[in-house]
Amino acid sequence: MKSIVTIIAIATLGFTNANACDKCGNYNNSNFKIKSTSVTHNKDLGVTIWEIKVDSLAGNTTPKPVGQLNGAPVLGYVFPTTLKPTDVGFNQTDGIVALALTSHPDFDDSPLWDENTDGKFDNDGIVWHPHWVILTEDKRVAGGLAVKEFKKDDKTVVLPKTAPNMPMYMDSPGFNVTTKGNSIKVVVPDYRINNKTDFKFDAVTCFMEVNTGEGGTHTEGGAKPMLGVYKVYSVASGNLSLPYSVK
Repeated sequence: MKSIVTIIAIATLGFTNANACDKCGNYNNSNFKIKSTSVTHNKDLGVTIWEIKVDSLAGNTTPKPVGQLNGAPVLGYVFPTTLKPTDVGFNQTDGIVALALTSHPDFDDSPLWDENTDGKFDNDGIVWHPHWVILTEDKRVAGGLAVKEFKKDDKTVVLPKTAPNMPMYMDSPGFNVTTKGNSIKVVVPDYRINNKTDFKFDAVTCFMEVNTGEGGTHTEGGAKPMLGVYKVYSVASGNLSLPYSVK
C-alpha cells in the first residue's frame, strides 16, 4: 500500500522527467503557468471557492480534437488534495483525491449536465468542467500518474451517482466553473466534500490523454492507462508537496 507521500514523490519525479510527449508541447504556454492558488471557505454560503491564477488567460487554450476517443487529448487545471475518497463519494481506496477542471473536445463525460446550455447533453466536453478523480502511480506514462481504474465487475467499488459510465475512479459532479482573465474558479458546496474545510492541497496544470485501445479493447493492465498524465506544465508549490491550506 503506497502512502500519499510516496505517490507524490513518484509524481514529482514524473514532473521532472516528463519530456517524452512531443504533442504535449503544443499547449505549453503561459495560460498554464501557475502564479498562485487558493481555496477559500465561505461559511455563510456553505461553499469553498477553488482558484488557480496563471500568467496569462486561464482556460483560453483548449485541446485540438483528434476525432475519436482513443488518443483524445485532455487539458487540466488540477487540485491534488488530502481529502479522503469517501469525502467525495467513492469507497475508501489508495490514491490522491484531486479536483480536475478539464477540457476535451472529442468526448463528453458529464451526461447529466448541459454546460453550453444548448439543450444537448453530449456535445460540450470542450467547455471547462470539473471531475473528482483518484490519482495513483503509473509508470506507463511520462507524468507518472493516471486516474485509478477498476474491473467492471468489482462489487467493492462505490461511485457517486453523478459518475459517468467509465471503469475509473472519476465523477462528474457538475460544479460551476468560471474563467475570467488569468483566473479559473470552481465552487464546491460543503456537503459535497463531507463538510471538510481543513484539508491541504496543491495546484497543477497538465496534459492527459485517453487510451481505449484499438477498437475499444483497453484492459486494466494494458500498455497505457485509460486516462494518464503525460506532461505536467506547472506546479504551484514547485514540488507537489500539497502545502496550501483552506482559508
